[in-house]
Amino acid sequence: MKYATSVKGIVRSAGACLFRMAHVSVLSLGLVAIVFIGSGRVGDEPSASFTTLVTEARAAEPPSLVASPAVEEFALSREMASVRDWVSRRYRVSTVALEPVLRAAEEAGKHVGIDPLLIVAVMAVESSFNPFAESTMGAQGLMQVIPRFHMDKIGDENGKDALFDPELNVRVGTLVLQEGLRRYGSMQSALQYYGGALKDPEAGYARKVMAMKQRLITAAGRKSGKTA
Repeated sequence: MKYATSVKGIVRSAGACLFRMAHVSVLSLGLVAIVFIGSGRVGDEPSASFTTLVTEARAAEPPSLVASPAVEEFALSREMASVRDWVSRRYRVSTVALEPVLRAAEEAGKHVGIDPLLIVAVMAVESSFNPFAESTMGAQGLMQVIPRFHMDKIGDENGKDALFDPELNVRVGTLVLQEGLRRYGSMQSALQYYGGALKDPEAGYARKVMAMKQRLITAAGRKSGKTA
């Protein structure tokens, strides 16, 4: 009796399987028919192959929908890639989120002649890489820039929350550092200016940033004596 029941079960399973296969085949044939009807090929001379149809469909896509190859010039430098990995581990920040920020630091630093690792060090000290940080004084974003003091760098066309855009924040913060360097002549004074602590005789803010920069230099594997 058990054997008979088992055989019946197998027969039922096989029948269900065959039914599903037949159902899938019908659906597949229907889809193929739709493709050929939509392409206007039914009733024409020998129809194009399925591969040809797919190629033509892809060619008709808008350029914005076609994946473009990675552009090498936008890749992080090897040094900054090492910094990215170190920061990601230490601050528990996604490497995906860090990449555009660190790229902005490299580009801004190159533009104004400031070591990008110093810019990254300021981010670490100011916000611990939180792009939405905001202080009681109104300082915003990664580099904790106070909007009302630096609207000339932000641009009137940008809204009041523009500094929460990480890449814009990095560019503006770098310009503030450049302004301090131009006014006071040394990076230590520029950093004290940035931190609002020009009157501190111990230059505590500058020392804190430079200590972080040294950790980043180690993480980057930069050789001694190299500054950029």
